[in-house]
Amino acid sequence: MATVSTARRIVIKIGSALLVDRVSGALRDAWLGSLIEDVAWLRRKGAEVVLVSSGSIALGRAELGLGNAELSLEQSQAAAAVGQIRLAGAYEAALKSHGIKAAQVLLTLEDSENRRRYLNTRATLDQLLRLGVVPIVNENDTVATDEIRYGDNDRMAAQVAVTAGADQLILLSDVDGFYSANPNDDPTAKRFDEITAITPEIEAMAGDAGSGLSKGGMKTKLMAARTAMAAGCDMAISEGSVSNPVQAIEGGAPVTWFRGQGDPQARRKAWIGGMKPRGRIIVDAGAVAALEAGSSLLPAGVSAIEGRFGRGDPVQVRAQDGRVLGQGLTRYDAEEAAKILGLRTDAIAEALGYAARGALIHRDDMAF
Repeated sequence: MATVSTARRIVIKIGSALLVDRVSGALRDAWLGSLIEDVAWLRRKGAEVVLVSSGSIALGRAELGLGNAELSLEQSQAAAAVGQIRLAGAYEAALKSHGIKAAQVLLTLEDSENRRRYLNTRATLDQLLRLGVVPIVNENDTVATDEIRYGDNDRMAAQVAVTAGADQLILLSDVDGFYSANPNDDPTAKRFDEITAITPEIEAMAGDAGSGLSKGGMKTKLMAARTAMAAGCDMAISEGSVSNPVQAIEGGAPVTWFRGQGDPQARRKAWIGGMKPRGRIIVDAGAVAALEAGSSLLPAGVSAIEGRFGRGDPVQVRAQDGRVLGQGLTRYDAEEAAKILGLRTDAIAEALGYAARGALIHRDDMAF
């Protein structure tokens, strides 16, 4: 069975209550340092790591002296703007002490619901990870309104895990797993070590308990689990206040694992293959051979474009004899694709007048 140390690409979500002291509103530097030690440990084992961090509003609230009263939308956005600088700086400094570069990625719900933005986010995260950078992801609270907010970082972390193609998601929280009832109210509540399916009975057990600084209760964690599991990603809920919380999981600390349904990449390919195509791309024999060998589809191998489609739309890929090879998400719209049809990669930028994206369909976005 997979463990934390075997993860290939892992997303770790950090709740506000772990990162920010409840009383003073100050950053818990020692705890953050221990978490980054865990990140360095994971990277030494060959894993790529994405951190989804709450805390910007909590840090900004203290910095601005806004107290503990409920904030208006405008006050929350102002607090987030102040807190995001402090949060990013703290992560950058902690990672730098281990020779690791950090990047800040701010997202809203629209970025996962809009296919073009989704692809942009996926490409950016993938490139950062390939360059050895640790992305620090947070909801863009400074501009998001209620209509375009995730509303909690548990669900956002699950979406980031899906977008990044992660095989594991860890929710570091103020509880040590999923219980049959709220353990604070029911001493007979049982913690589950592993859940392989979210049944109506499991859903009925989820309460609304949450800490003062975090917005996510167990229901949102269950929603996150459903998203992750459907994409083939294992998800863990673990109590994160201890030092080195990720290594603690590896050492046998209490945790609930929600097991993903299949391989993340295979699930993604199945999702792409099940979409209704918006157009067709006809490729030559050389491209057929390259695709069958596992390569991306380059414009040089394209002989014809059919239909009207936008960037990020699913398109069918066919050989010149009419044989359907598969389906993929295109990185160019139909007009752009027609302009670069048959061109070598180094000629694309001149034809379009702006920097090229390379492949017309990346191999990770192709289902055969």
